[in-house]
Amino acid sequence: MTVKARAVLLGILSIIACQFVTMSATAGSTIVALGDSLMAGYGLPPGKGFAEQLQDALRARGHDVDVINAGVSGDTSTGGLARLDWSVPEDADAVIVELGANDALRGLDPSITRKALSDIVKRLKARGQAVLVAGMKAPPNLGDEYAAQFDGIYRELATVEEVLIYPFFLDGVAADPALNLADGIHPSADGVARIVEKILPSVEALIAQTGKPASGKAD
Repeated sequence: MTVKARAVLLGILSIIACQFVTMSATAGSTIVALGDSLMAGYGLPPGKGFAEQLQDALRARGHDVDVINAGVSGDTSTGGLARLDWSVPEDADAVIVELGANDALRGLDPSITRKALSDIVKRLKARGQAVLVAGMKAPPNLGDEYAAQFDGIYRELATVEEVLIYPFFLDGVAADPALNLADGIHPSADGVARIVEKILPSVEALIAQTGKPASGKAD
């Protein structure tokens, strides 16, 4: 290859490299929704789960974002920790952590839930990923003492680890027959829409932490 040809080739490669860097710098955000059946869209038709509805709502507000559904029905906080590495890509910008409902339904020791959730958040932070913790509440039949220990996990964790928190994932939906499936536990498509509407400001705050804010609001 002649000196002139080599120079031309290097010039082309430099242009391609610059374009790649520019594309990477301006690429949209990727949010992973890590959770249980409430995230997975249990009992709902395609496109009506939390991740899908949240993505649609964010894009409607001008955010260049992909929301990945990493919900697994029946998962506990310990289960979420065990599958963290293959459920949450390391190049994801942010993660919504919604786990613990099955821990409470099974009456697991709140200390187990606290330890698993703490490990999840610590590992995500170590990767440099922004985190939003979605809180859960214990069923009333487990008693006041259990509820006090369990319910306090989420805010305490968010405070200690200095991450965002949405206090109760099912806020405005839990125990409302009009917004839940026949089992009384899982939100209907309308219930998910209510969750998305209420959690949206917290997710926008999460996106802001990634350094990749909205490209512009939709009209």
